[in-house]
Amino acid sequence: MPTQTQNSPARRKAGHKDLVKEEFDHSRFLRIISLVAILALGTLILAGLFAPGLKYSLAKPPQYAVDGPQFLDELEAVVNSKITRNNSIDVLENGENFYAAELDAMRHAQRSINIEAYIFHKGRVTGELIQLLTERAKAGIHVNLVIDSLGSFSTRKGSFKALKDAGGKVRWYHRLRLHNWFISNNRTHREITVVDGSTAFVGGAGYADWWRYGDDDELRWRDTMVRVRGDAVRGIQGTFIENWLEASGEILDGPDYFPPLPNDAGHATALVITSTPSSGGSTRARVLFQTMMAAARKSILITTPYFLPDRGFRGELQRARQRGVSVRIVVPGKHADHTLTRSSGRGAYGELLNAGAEIYEYEPTMIHAKVAIIDGVWSIVGSTNLDNRSFGINDEINAAVLSPEVAAHLTQAFEDDVAHSKHITLEEWKKRSLMERLLEDVGWIFERQQ
Repeated sequence: MPTQTQNSPARRKAGHKDLVKEEFDHSRFLRIISLVAILALGTLILAGLFAPGLKYSLAKPPQYAVDGPQFLDELEAVVNSKITRNNSIDVLENGENFYAAELDAMRHAQRSINIEAYIFHKGRVTGELIQLLTERAKAGIHVNLVIDSLGSFSTRKGSFKALKDAGGKVRWYHRLRLHNWFISNNRTHREITVVDGSTAFVGGAGYADWWRYGDDDELRWRDTMVRVRGDAVRGIQGTFIENWLEASGEILDGPDYFPPLPNDAGHATALVITSTPSSGGSTRARVLFQTMMAAARKSILITTPYFLPDRGFRGELQRARQRGVSVRIVVPGKHADHTLTRSSGRGAYGELLNAGAEIYEYEPTMIHAKVAIIDGVWSIVGSTNLDNRSFGINDEINAAVLSPEVAAHLTQAFEDDVAHSKHITLEEWKKRSLMERLLEDVGWIFERQQ
């Protein structure tokens, strides 16, 4: 009769291993099939990570003035977004201003507070925010947070215990699970706060101390958000609800989220462009930027923290220069938070500088604003970087605003940033070191994931 030791789980497991090893040793077919399966899986992963993106170009250059009704109607169609004309848009520069405005709006919330964030980092900023949200949830306000599980990886579930106990809801976007393995590379990069369905904040800043507090080595980051009131808020709220559904399985509706809005919010025309990669890889954010660059007749001003433009985008900027359009770009300098991305992007300077574009590297601190101004009338503010992840992998949101007043405010901020930046010349770029060139080449190998 077999002893207990002979029938132990450890012995049975060892026997199974021996059986598998014996099968592999004696079956050449099994070894071949296993090798083919491993190679196929590796190929799929590499193709997903490093396959080239779509090549964007317009069939015909835009024929209408960018501030004319024909162009607006055309833009509405190509980015699949609704034109709204009853809007107030306020530009909020830097954390001390946009956090104060966001927290003030939340303190006065009467119905709901919705936050979607790629970055939600434990610290003083989020500590104050969570405390406020907990108080509002105790007061009966609907509080909903959807946070990207990769971008906010350092934030633990326990940070939200008091908020959840008070009735607030917290969900994580695309947590790594077996059933969603093949979509895990898609992140929500959106930074959205919506209060009472009537006031929204959109831009490049999430919630973290580096947007608010400096230290002995670094100043707080330079960034820009916009506060939106009026009809465009519905589009921003709808964008939040899309990813809330994916993270929670719940569709938010009713007057607590979609109340009647005043008819006299303001006079700015705006479109909310919600961007999610299609099965073929196209995104509305990429269509928006390509169309705007192609339509410019006077000037293009761009501020971006991660400058890794694909060939189609670089070509559009060069064609703009050939039309006599002024092209000026502000990017991070030595304080860039992603060294490899900065090195990769610097490799693209040459052809743009050669075409007559002006490039400036911001010196005081990390600049994280994501802003484009076209012909002094259109402004784009949102979460989209000029890189491959934003244009083909991540979920993004942008507000495109037709308002000379908003454009003038953002233009003044751009000029202030230029005044604190180093102008990069073609001659200087050509003299960069061998190490810099090597880093550029290495970076472009991974360009699809930057």
